[in-house]
Amino acid sequence: MSNVDPGDTLWDGMRAAFPVAAPTLALGVSFGLVAKPVMGTVAPIAMSILIFSGSAQFAALSVLQGGGAAAAAVGAGLLMNVRWLPMSFALAPSLQGSTQRRTLESQAIVDASFVIASRPDGRFEPRPLVGATLLQASAWTAGTVIGTLGSGFIGNPDQFGLDAVFPAFYLSLLVASLRQRRDRNAFVAVALAAFIAASLLPFAPPGLPITASSVAALVGLRNS
Repeated sequence: MSNVDPGDTLWDGMRAAFPVAAPTLALGVSFGLVAKPVMGTVAPIAMSILIFSGSAQFAALSVLQGGGAAAAAVGAGLLMNVRWLPMSFALAPSLQGSTQRRTLESQAIVDASFVIASRPDGRFEPRPLVGATLLQASAWTAGTVIGTLGSGFIGNPDQFGLDAVFPAFYLSLLVASLRQRRDRNAFVAVALAAFIAASLLPFAPPGLPITASSVAALVGLRNS
């Protein structure tokens, strides 16, 4: 992730996303393993295809595991995805063409793709965004299928350290983004977001800490 290719094609995006394909696959396997006892075989796979948001899916799953209602699980997932709003505001000026094209390209916003498509001057390249997301979506869905169908012989995801993949994955994205921008506002936003999330984690429901911490993104927009 530290040597993201600045090209502007679909292939450039897919090539830049290769380093995160394996972690994405591992996360998908972990989700499939944990989700099958709670949701069955079909639902986790359908969820990964239709939603493709690991953080939201894990948040919803944690609610269901705790005996929460389906509506509460949906709410937790929506809270996790509120972070797409500031990311969409940042991306929107870089999208061109018809309304339909911009709408389709905006659906490719995921965390790693957002970092891959970003440029030091604040612009975003839509085609690398889409290319990176296509590769990650394939890896995530394949991982879910493997985890769900192979749960009988794979075992507990914790024994392989898959529970550590999620934080390591997002930490690598954060480091890559900061190395690209080298902007004081970015570092202030990261520190503020970390403080907000850490303060809320002990008692807030799933999804709320990450949603509240996204407010720190306003610091980065202040001088944009």
